[in-house]
Amino acid sequence: MLPRQKVTDPFLISGPTRRTFLAGLAAIGTGTAQTPNAAPHRIDVHNHVAPPGYMAELKRMGLTQAALQVWTPAKAVEDMDRGGVATSITSISPPGIWFGDDATARRIARICNEYEARLAADHPGRFGMFVNLPLPDVDGSLREIEYGFDTLKADGVCFYTSYGDKWLGDPAFAPVYEELNRRKAVIYTHPISANCCRNVLPGIGDGAIEWGTDTTRAITRMIFGGAAARYPDIRAIFSHAGGTMPFLVERFVNLAKGSQYSSQLPQGFLASAKKFYYDTAQTSNPAAMSALTKVIPASQIVFGTDFPYRTAAEHVKGLTECGVFSPKELAAIDRENALTLLPRFRTSRAA
Repeated sequence: MLPRQKVTDPFLISGPTRRTFLAGLAAIGTGTAQTPNAAPHRIDVHNHVAPPGYMAELKRMGLTQAALQVWTPAKAVEDMDRGGVATSITSISPPGIWFGDDATARRIARICNEYEARLAADHPGRFGMFVNLPLPDVDGSLREIEYGFDTLKADGVCFYTSYGDKWLGDPAFAPVYEELNRRKAVIYTHPISANCCRNVLPGIGDGAIEWGTDTTRAITRMIFGGAAARYPDIRAIFSHAGGTMPFLVERFVNLAKGSQYSSQLPQGFLASAKKFYYDTAQTSNPAAMSALTKVIPASQIVFGTDFPYRTAAEHVKGLTECGVFSPKELAAIDRENALTLLPRFRTSRAA
């Protein structure tokens, strides 16, 4: 069983009935967003929501979070308008869905996914969704992938970087990767605290250090473990500019040249790393963006905000002022790069 994990985020909203939810599914993605401000156009791939059923479970387990407790759809849209965001692709933030019991995880995943689909239906063009999975429950995850894509019309799948002592790319999850590869799916990944590394430093939350490190572990596990090569049609987005990967890249490049991996990675580490996408959430600063763009081209960077923990406007300001990108590159990061993964939103630009 995974130990319970304390987090520093929360959300609270009212949800639809199942009947009204199902009635609204047909409306998903069929409209164009309208706002009172001037032409929001950005696509935010890193945006968190707070389904009431999920919040109730967190409260029952004593895992409350302040930022999420005050989340509402209206506040999300308001932040999007202020930051020029036309569309946000939603997912559930840590502590996640699985707390040691498969049946409970499946139930929570379904609650969260149906809520996100209803949010998208109620705000055509403004929201998309990544399917939340009850991993490490493989069978439950396969069912949720089918329901999420075929019934809810999801835009991709949300993974965490690790599940207890297994990281993204672990062979234990092979049936899930095989199905997502068959569907040529987009997967968005969010860091979380692995069993090894919770509350390492007194007074320093795991998100400050460990989550960036866990993102790096997931990237390296995907590449050096062979999953990136075995499932080439999966298109992956890693959060927070790839964590510490850009800083450690010299080590990974040299590791790939060694006898253990040279035949497996004939084109080296960078060839695989450059196929992934990386978002800007909490990393819209000169140091992070400079390091990332020394490893991958700007065409692989997508806009992300980590709302409600940070705002869209903060990230727009950071990216504009960091001095790393040309106006053309900024425009691509804002929208065009994401459209290569999420083409259905091409017409969802607020007037």
